[in-house]
Amino acid sequence: MASNEGRAYFALSGYHFNPDDITRLLGIKPTSVNAAGAHSPLDKPVISSWEISTEMHTDDIDVYKMTDVITKQLDPIKDKILQVIKSHNLSPRLGVVLVLSIDKDQNVPDVGFGARTIRFMAEIGAFANVDYRLSERI
Repeated sequence: MASNEGRAYFALSGYHFNPDDITRLLGIKPTSVNAAGAHSPLDKPVISSWEISTEMHTDDIDVYKMTDVITKQLDPIKDKILQVIKSHNLSPRLGVVLVLSIDKDQNVPDVGFGARTIRFMAEIGAFANVDYRLSERI
């Protein structure tokens, strides 16, 4: 049977922006980017995104710890994040991706955010996203 897997991420998304600009302004190399919106016409907007992520963890998933790692990395540049959100009209999101095992002997991870993470999210106007699926179809 498959183990539980999970990762935490922080993403900035919006229309008509180049993620390379965000990398330059924040001074942090992203884990992934999607520049589709950077070159889309105004009449057909496409979303671009800039994301940093923890590595995928397996077995004993600690969502609180994973999101705290992201928060600690971003908190020192909070003012820069607020500037790029405003200047590029971006939507900030802190999320968790979970792939849950259907093995009855696997623990189901607690999903939540610590006080530091909640405070950070509130200060930058971020919303939370939890994406989960089962490792196998039942």
